[in-house]
Amino acid sequence: MNCVNTLALAISIVVAGSAAASAASISGSGALALAAVVASHSTELSPAEKKEVAAIFDGKGEGSDKGKITVTADKITCRSSNVDITARSCELTFGTKTQTFSGREANELYATEAMAGVPSDGAAGTIYEGLAHLKCTLDPQAIKQNDGGGAECSYDPPN
Repeated sequence: MNCVNTLALAISIVVAGSAAASAASISGSGALALAAVVASHSTELSPAEKKEVAAIFDGKGEGSDKGKITVTADKITCRSSNVDITARSCELTFGTKTQTFSGREANELYATEAMAGVPSDGAAGTIYEGLAHLKCTLDPQAIKQNDGGGAECSYDPPN
């Protein structure tokens, strides 16, 4: 392979990597699941909002007339090991507050991120999934219509 071909390949890899690292959005069941799991840990939602999001996710939401619910997180980082198969942990950052948890709770968030299409990365026996600037909007009235709408999330790649 000559220098020109090598350079062209290197540029295409960098461009492809940049495209993979752009903002993303999801909607439907994946967005609802991600919003519900994050909402349960949120320091920014009221207990009533957390209860409503949980009820919606469980299929028992009343579709209140209170309007849309926004679930946000500044940063989410989850780790799982493919060497120590018992190791899994997550950190959620809401403003200046960070929550750390492990075990089943971490696995639930990690698996939900994967289901929602959040890309993973790995190194040295650890697999990472993370995102930044999560913003999910839930419209209880639209979700109540049972047509696949009413839940949307957007996020950036982790910093």
